[in-house]
Amino acid sequence: MVGSAFAFSIMTLLVKVAGARLPSQEIVFARAVVSLVLSYALLKHAGQPLWGKQRKLLFGRGLLGFAALSAVYYSVTHLPLAEAAVIQYLHPGFTAALAVLLLGERIGPRLLIGGLVSMAGVVLISGPAFLFGAGASSLDPFAVGVAVLGAMLSAGAYVLVKRLSADEHPLVIVFYFPLVTVPATVPTMWNDAVMPQGWEWLVLSGVGLATQAGQVWLTRGIQLETASRATALSYLHIVFAACWGALFFGEIPGARAVAGALLVVSGTAAVAFDKRKA
Repeated sequence: MVGSAFAFSIMTLLVKVAGARLPSQEIVFARAVVSLVLSYALLKHAGQPLWGKQRKLLFGRGLLGFAALSAVYYSVTHLPLAEAAVIQYLHPGFTAALAVLLLGERIGPRLLIGGLVSMAGVVLISGPAFLFGAGASSLDPFAVGVAVLGAMLSAGAYVLVKRLSADEHPLVIVFYFPLVTVPATVPTMWNDAVMPQGWEWLVLSGVGLATQAGQVWLTRGIQLETASRATALSYLHIVFAACWGALFFGEIPGARAVAGALLVVSGTAAVAFDKRKA
């Protein structure tokens, strides 16, 4: 799950770079094409059947993934990088709630406290104006709403991954994501498509490669742990995103952001080292 958070932070960085000129749905399409080719090759190499056993649920996971990815990429290209990452990673809380309702998982005290500490860190990093005054930057409300929707859809996809993981190989679950996303994206990007130029091809390829790694590790992590505990570790994406912002965009975190990052890491560690099984 830590490796997955790191890979997704690289993806977010590259999506932000590509989104300076390319429409977000075109980036979704490019990412899905790369992932489809890689997933097919990995399945063939592993000797696994392509289509799985629970095809309706697998297609449902693909549709949820497509919708979530579209919302997340839109928010990344229309919001500052750090804020987009923070809002996107509201999904562990949504995942925990859905896992309790749909999977019968239980939330222990350490998981609950760790989640609340991490959420407090998210609030410090984002610095919303209603808490920290008018000095905080104002974000596009529509883009923020899309980002929150993306977090909710991601939570639904993760819970469905947990449900499927009992019977399906992780590569099969990953394969259905781009299998559904590629044809679903074509009509949504058709009118606004822009031909990539030069280095943009490399950036788009990097988006696909980073996301593929993140998806495989994410799926495996959710197989090995409860959905709520596993996805709580993805809060580390926010810390990685802050590092990329400092390195590539000169966004040096202030004292409040550093304090928030420490809270996120502390809350995540509390979840990671909780050995109690649901």
